[in-house]
Amino acid sequence: MKKIVIMISGRGSNLVAIAENVNNGILQGECIIQAVFSNKRNAAGLQKAEQFGIPTHVISKTGNYNFHLLDWLRSKNPDLIILAGYMKILPAEIVRAFPQKIINIHPADTKEHQGLNGYKWAWEKKLAETKITVHFVDEGLDSGKIIGQRVVDLRGAESLAEIEKRGLQVEHEFYSECIKMILERID
Repeated sequence: MKKIVIMISGRGSNLVAIAENVNNGILQGECIIQAVFSNKRNAAGLQKAEQFGIPTHVISKTGNYNFHLLDWLRSKNPDLIILAGYMKILPAEIVRAFPQKIINIHPADTKEHQGLNGYKWAWEKKLAETKITVHFVDEGLDSGKIIGQRVVDLRGAESLAEIEKRGLQVEHEFYSECIKMILERID
């Protein structure tokens, strides 16, 4: 059974979708969630993880954050590290310690928009569609090799909130599909 760690900073909606798929969806029998990590003690997703019975771990910004995070990740030795709304850039030493084992989901086509506010960018550009991108994490910002993309139809969306809702519906299904594909390739 493959081991995954999920890293969050906020509400944990993708965490919930992944956990549901591990319990009785397309990830059932594929992996176990070893732990959910957050850089924020008050992240709502931590409570959601606990409701699923998943151990949680928090490292605040005090002290040598990167050293402690790397040490903790090494102690877990996961097959895959999943960024699910983790809002910090991972330092190069962590990316190098887990090559091709860290993935991220981004609410835009990473060839067109990197960084924060992908849905806001799509709304302001008045796009008819956007793409959700799942990619490997490298040392750049949303610049890693693309694993997969899924189109989000934005036609007729009347608000940024509606765009976010449509995008999250796609994210919640698509991320687990990509995770399954990656796990099946791991020996």
